[in-house]
Amino acid sequence: MKLMFASDIHGSAYYAELLKDRYYEEKAEKLILLGDLLYHGPRNDLPKDYAPKKVIEILNGMKSELLCVRGNCDTEVDQMVLDFPILADYAVMYLDGKAVYITHGHHYNPENLPPIKDGDILMNGHTHVSADENIKTSFGSVRYLNPGSVSIPKNGTGHSFMVYENGVFTLKNLI
Repeated sequence: MKLMFASDIHGSAYYAELLKDRYYEEKAEKLILLGDLLYHGPRNDLPKDYAPKKVIEILNGMKSELLCVRGNCDTEVDQMVLDFPILADYAVMYLDGKAVYITHGHHYNPENLPPIKDGDILMNGHTHVSADENIKTSFGSVRYLNPGSVSIPKNGTGHSFMVYENGVFTLKNLI
């Protein structure tokens, strides 16, 4: 199974188009989007080619390929124009016997873990900074993964996404 994870498009038609192209080049079975699809948010500058209506068109054209969770910038108004569900606060997948708790990151994150157990994985976006690290907890440890941001990376990270294949998560640059 090959999956692709990406976050924080923030209305950039340029990066949404690149993401779509990379998804088809990767030949993944599903693109999991970790929120903040259309709106850039009050704390972010406008991303390159900010055009939410174009992003709507790009993503709606991929609706059968997508699994999404809600970001802090995603609203019910956004859901009205998108042909696939985006308002779930989280999703849980099981990969190689481990629970992967998928969320945007504004509620559950390394500082506020969801109800997971030793050896499970927390995957979120929100920070715009890619990560792959182990977090020690009172019950053991969890792996924390963040694919970074497609359109507005921060802290010197690149425009990135993550691929899961053959039991391995790999961070990749969009460009």
